[in-house]
Amino acid sequence: MRLSVLCLALLFALPAFADDALKGAVDNPAREAKNRARDPYRHPLEALSFFGVKPDSVVVEIDPGGAGYWTEILAPYLREKGRYVAVNPEATSDEAKRFAAAFAAKLASDPAAFGKVETVTFGGDRAMVPPGTADFVLTFRNLHNWMKAGDAETTLRAFYAALKPGGVLGIEDHRAPDTSPQDPAAKSGYVRQDYAIKLMESVGFKFVASSEISANPKDTKDYPVGVWALPPTYRLKDVDHAKYEAIGESDRFTLKFVKP
Repeated sequence: MRLSVLCLALLFALPAFADDALKGAVDNPAREAKNRARDPYRHPLEALSFFGVKPDSVVVEIDPGGAGYWTEILAPYLREKGRYVAVNPEATSDEAKRFAAAFAAKLASDPAAFGKVETVTFGGDRAMVPPGTADFVLTFRNLHNWMKAGDAETTLRAFYAALKPGGVLGIEDHRAPDTSPQDPAAKSGYVRQDYAIKLMESVGFKFVASSEISANPKDTKDYPVGVWALPPTYRLKDVDHAKYEAIGESDRFTLKFVKP
């Protein structure tokens, strides 16, 4: 009897509503098929649960891209009680302009789902949100781009400023072998996990935990065009397409940091 009572107490103590709501957002059939097809590689439910996102969180996503993969999940999930801010880089290149146009079209296509999405252009001295107001800053496969541009430290300091004390930085990127030297410009697209942790710590973040949810041991990380040989990019097109398809998407680290 005591065990049954204890089990019931534990059951009702669990945040079932938040878990169910997040799972519902991930499983939403209104999500685009091309985005849902990537779920086995991107593990959205596990990633957002690992970071600790809740329905009433203030979430800032950095560079959602034209497809809005995470936007499809986070915008409906946060619509009623939380806040979702999509931060796009300044559209200076043709590619960035295409992404920005595609993202704007996506938001306009479904006002019921995306009508409360806030969009911000980040660059220069402009703050993405007022300092100390975000519960989470999330970014997926972008660190290598900032390293290439030479502004990783400046960008990370902006994230630190945006977060509340106790706020979480969640970051994912393609993982380089821990035995290879780290190219400061990350031209291959791969970043050593230990290098990434030290970089975050250098601007004040405290490392909390790592997750292996997006690990892929089949990724050999030695391709002539870097990580972009793999899906979904397939930069080599028909050359060894079946080989890269069999490997799947890249091996990735998933890291959680907190602002003290």
